[in-house]
Formats: sequence, C-alpha cells, structure tokens
Amino acid sequence: MAGLELLSDQGYRVDGRRAGELRKIQARMGVFTQADGSAYIEQGNTKALAVVYGPHEIRGSRARALPDRALVNCQYSSATFSTGERKKRPHGDRKSCEMGLQLRQTFDAAILTQLHPRSQIDIYVQVLQADGGTYAACVNAATLAVMDAGIPMRDFVCACSAGFVDGTALADLSHVEEAAGGPQLALALLPASGQIALLEMDARLHEDHLEQVLETAAQAARDVHTLLDRVVRQHVHEASILLGD
Repeated sequence: MAGLELLSDQGYRVDGRRAGELRKIQARMGVFTQADGSAYIEQGNTKALAVVYGPHEIRGSRARALPDRALVNCQYSSATFSTGERKKRPHGDRKSCEMGLQLRQTFDAAILTQLHPRSQIDIYVQVLQADGGTYAACVNAATLAVMDAGIPMRDFVCACSAGFVDGTALADLSHVEEAAGGPQLALALLPASGQIALLEMDARLHEDHLEQVLETAAQAARDVHTLLDRVVRQHVHEASILLGD
C-alpha cells in the first residue's frame, strides 16, 4: 500500500468517488422461500445474504427464554471464497463470533422484542464477497430480511463505515481504504430518531475530528436508508401485484 494516494488533490478517491459518496447499492428481498425472511445486498463489491427465522419457540434449554421479550440470536459466517485468503473455518472463529455479537446488539436495539416474549428470533448472515464495509452490509441485509419476515421494528437500522484521510472524512470504505490503516468507525443508525444502535472504532482519532467522521457516517447511513426504503416499497408493490391487490 506504500505510496497509494487514497484521496487526490481534486477530492477523488481510488475508485473515483467523492469523500461522502456511497458505493453502488443493489438489494433484493424474499430471495429464499424456505425462510421466514431473507434478503441479498451488494454494496460495491461486498455481497451479503441474510435469512431470518421466527419468532418461534426457544430451541434447546427453555431456561434461555426471556419472560418479557424475545431472544435475538445472530450468527455470522463468510464464504471460504469471500476474500483472497482461503479460510479453514468460515464460521466459529473469533472474528465471526465478534461479528455475531455486534449484530445481536444492533438488532436488540431495533426489533420490538417485547411483542414476542419467551420466543426466539434467528438471524443468519453470510458474506459471499468481502471488499470493505462488511459489518454495514450485514446489518443492511439483515434489516431487509427482518422486514421481509414481518417482524416489527422501531425503525430501519442502517449502517455504514467511515474513515479519516488527509484531514477529510470518507464514507463507505472499500477494502483498499480499510487496508491502508488510519482511523475507522462503523455506525448503525435508526434514522427516524437518530438513535445509534452500535458504534465501533478500531483506531484512535483526535476528538477534534470525531464529530466530522461521525456525521459523515451518519449521513451515509441516512443515504442507505433512502435506498433500502425504496427496496422495501418495491418489494411490497411486487407482492401486492402477485396477490392481485
């Protein structure tokens, strides 16, 4: 990565985007009929698939059941071909467990779990191709899958990454930008209320720049919301046509 210019003098990034510009996002809902909800998303070259089952009875020990809300179970995995490095364990490693925990914290904040006490909601996410912004793609795919399952949520939960290069905040980092190092954060936002479901930073960032990077990530998440809302409306429209309404 030595000598790679992440931001040109004209304000363009390696892939030709402006600082706050998202990569192209394409998404579909209802890609698996066997699941209660499912969705597929592409954010640039990062591709993720999410399926949702539930709410259903607690599997395994009933002692895990929560008397006042549903238990949200999230599992993350990545395909062995998702990156240039071949993985021996596509799931169950430390990174996968941490990602599963982050997803559970995110959707605990978004799903109206109190409507389904003593039940369980399972969210499974698999990354098919990783090219930066993996957590964000997983959250956005899972949001569409949860909505496809008809599970009530407080709001969309939309996620995006951001970084800081040469005094400029960059939204929706690619793998090249992530690999170059530097301060980065991942943000999951409930756009209607502005509530933050999850915020994670993996490097130090001076407090003078934190607000700028955080606002860049929040604006990018709001832009993601606009796109996901369009996908949901299109899916509902297509479903109503199939039902003859």
